[in-house]
Amino acid sequence: MTGDRMEMTEEIQRIQGGDHEAFARLMKAHLPLVMHVTARMVADHEDRKDLCQEIFLKVFRNLESFRGESKLSTWIARIAYNSCLNHLQKKRPDLPGGGLPGIRIEDRVDWGVRLPDAAVEGLDVSEKLHREIDRLPVRYRAVLTLFHLEGMRIEEIAEAMDMPEGTVKNDLFRARKILKEKLLACYAREELCGQSI
Repeated sequence: MTGDRMEMTEEIQRIQGGDHEAFARLMKAHLPLVMHVTARMVADHEDRKDLCQEIFLKVFRNLESFRGESKLSTWIARIAYNSCLNHLQKKRPDLPGGGLPGIRIEDRVDWGVRLPDAAVEGLDVSEKLHREIDRLPVRYRAVLTLFHLEGMRIEEIAEAMDMPEGTVKNDLFRARKILKEKLLACYAREELCGQSI
């Protein structure tokens, strides 16, 4: 057992023994992950706050079932993803879910989109990128978030989302392609019309 894994096992044992400070450390370490997943999948700010609390409550209640076969972050991401899906299905069973930006993704992520210099002048790329991400299917948004913001590997995302690795790769490819096409089309239209959309 590696030092990190042994340390994590001891921390989990402390949490199971009622050490509230140990659980607070776990929450602090994994809060960005949970917030990223909920922010990309759920539109309503209050719903996201409630979901974050619900997710950590599920983590606490189910910690004894964590066997250490995957990273703790992967296990928590799976709980977050499934909790968001359940919330969306209850809230709007007719729609795939929403999502507000909440995070400045474009500051840290290269989405593979290269826009013409003239098209970028005076336009809010960040706003348009967020708008297009929010229009993607919820599964694509989750894959993008876990891969680009959380730096998870394909196999970890597959485990967290309970999907084959090939499906994750395909979703990531399709999501990037859709974003690139939408943004390039948007900027091409604006160049032609001389107006913002």
